[in-house]
Amino acid sequence: MEQWSRAKLCDVMNLFLGAILFFSPWLFSLSPGAPRQTASVIGLLIAVLSIAALAAFAIWEEWLNLIAGLWLIVAPWLLGFQDSNAMTIDAVIGTVVAALAAFEIWLAVDGRQGGPTDGGMAAQSCDQESDRAKVGGTCP
Repeated sequence: MEQWSRAKLCDVMNLFLGAILFFSPWLFSLSPGAPRQTASVIGLLIAVLSIAALAAFAIWEEWLNLIAGLWLIVAPWLLGFQDSNAMTIDAVIGTVVAALAAFEIWLAVDGRQGGPTDGGMAAQSCDQESDRAKVGGTCP
């Protein structure tokens, strides 16, 4: 349950960041051209992927969010932004989106490999406890 809550919280944060990025051309008066287009398109993509992940989680959504975040980090230099506000906004939001997506991917992979959130460690511990239960101990 704790893993589910963390993943959903990350998706809600990404949705919020995507909305800020989408509206950033108007909120922060970004210069026309590539900075506005990048913010609007990638912000909309992040928001849509976050809504999809909130509705029905799939790992590919997080991989696309990771790619979108990494693109936001490098886009100002690759596209030659002249607006320092756009550079800062894209780099900061891109870093946070990429970090949240990487964290969600890690949670999903850890859960599949039988980590503590998937019951793997708890099941191992309970198996050891059940062996003790045979000897007279208890397993909750």
